[in-house]
Amino acid sequence: MTGATFTPITLADFLSERISTYLSKKHHLTIMDPACGDGRLLLSIANYLDKETCSFVGYDTNESYINTALINFKQKGMKTSSILYQDFLEISATSLDMFSSHTDIMTDVIIANPPYVRTQLLGSKKAQQIAKAFHLSGKIDLYYPFLIGMTNLLNTGGILGVITSNRYLSTKSGRTIRHFLHDHYEILEIIDLGDTKIFDAAVLPAIFIGKKKSFRQPQIGTQYSQIYEAIQTPISSNIIPKKTIFDILHNHTDGYYSVDGKTYKYSIGQLEYVNDDNHSWHFSNTFGKQWLKTIHANTAFYIRDKFKVRVGVKSCADNVFINSQWDQEDQIPEPELMKSLISRDNIQRWSCTDKEFQQVLYPHYDNNGTRAVYNLEQFPRAKSYLEKHKEQLIKRQYLIEANRLWYEMWVPQNPAYWKYPKIVFPDISTEAQFCMDYSGSVVNGNCYWIFSPDPEEVSLLLLIEGVANSALMAKYHDLMFNNKLYSGRRRYLSQYVENYPMPDLNNIHSQNIIQITQTLNEINDDTMVATLYEQLNKEVPLAFGITD
Repeated sequence: MTGATFTPITLADFLSERISTYLSKKHHLTIMDPACGDGRLLLSIANYLDKETCSFVGYDTNESYINTALINFKQKGMKTSSILYQDFLEISATSLDMFSSHTDIMTDVIIANPPYVRTQLLGSKKAQQIAKAFHLSGKIDLYYPFLIGMTNLLNTGGILGVITSNRYLSTKSGRTIRHFLHDHYEILEIIDLGDTKIFDAAVLPAIFIGKKKSFRQPQIGTQYSQIYEAIQTPISSNIIPKKTIFDILHNHTDGYYSVDGKTYKYSIGQLEYVNDDNHSWHFSNTFGKQWLKTIHANTAFYIRDKFKVRVGVKSCADNVFINSQWDQEDQIPEPELMKSLISRDNIQRWSCTDKEFQQVLYPHYDNNGTRAVYNLEQFPRAKSYLEKHKEQLIKRQYLIEANRLWYEMWVPQNPAYWKYPKIVFPDISTEAQFCMDYSGSVVNGNCYWIFSPDPEEVSLLLLIEGVANSALMAKYHDLMFNNKLYSGRRRYLSQYVENYPMPDLNNIHSQNIIQITQTLNEINDDTMVATLYEQLNKEVPLAFGITD
């Protein structure tokens, strides 16, 4: 399979130890790894079990890995039931007619670190085959069908312990697999390993441990722990030194810990199951649960109720449309097609920076409120420039298949909307950076934006901007969406921001937030900004009924 990343020995041993705490060691067990690589996960869990009474089963599509696994088992003097050069997805598929082979082998324990890769990268035919076989749709990662396939071959009451990317816990595309796991497992533990860099690969992993159940029943008391690098720590914090990340994870007390000069925040709580399309699973503890309850009780609306959160323009050929050296081109496109572009680098909290906006070649225009495409015959300079890049642009086959012109942007948005007041924010940043824009500029695809054509709703936009930039909403974002990248960077995806709660517009504290935000948008004095931001962070909790 594509996307193979061998599991570090320390992580393999940690997962094996956690799985073993849920196993009865008094009878024969069959243990399976569906993407076994060199066999290290099976070898690791064998150290926690009676090897003589267990059978070990492994599959992999890399024959070299299989040969290495067989050698490793032999060197350890271990018996193997079967280590097979075979595609696990072919033998575990839900729709058997899609694949040529199948086996009825069932297992008691599955330990796995399946590949992490978008199925689309496997080629359209293979991707469609997998999606149909496992009843999946949309953007999915390869570990999704692995999770379904593993469940198909796991005995009722069997234990699944798996390492995956943590993305499914919080992304909209992960909701299908969240529903599936919720329906088929008593979820025992989830451990979000965050940005600890346990893997060499750039992936934020998580551990899922569950017991397969025979029927749907309410989830109870799932332990959810998470560990992320602490970019800032409270002055009063007691930072406890540890030798390894796993020494931290073996603790039953949350707090701040240090390993090799880095400080980590380790949190232990409960998993909050929210199985609807607007929410992800999230971390909760007693204080956080009550805090969220208070906020939700005083929520007048969510952003999604009033506005659509839109992504910026996407060309899928930015080197053509967003040229950083327009002045060096022989033919610079006509001014009518050149627009000012707000990008991630232009945004700071409250306002756009003084950094010069880039110019984007924007071949779309407003035709009585609808999007239209310029006729290049009327713009010879733009035509000459674009035709130099035609070979690259026509390779965007998906655009051609959608009956679009070869020189269009893939996601252009509606040009009629750019002129209206809009909140713009970057897709990734360490802190909230929501700013108001009145310039009419186009928004780049590395940002999102919210607009309103109604002048009466500008105050509503200001309320959203102020609350979204507040310390309270940063905490809400972390508790509800739990989606951080490396070094404290948060992802501000539309699926998260559209679910930001907002207080009643007519609340006196909301009115104060609007006035403070308006002023913050207009001033540049750092001292005044700091003073007003402190006032804002007092008003926002009060608007939600939080007085402590």
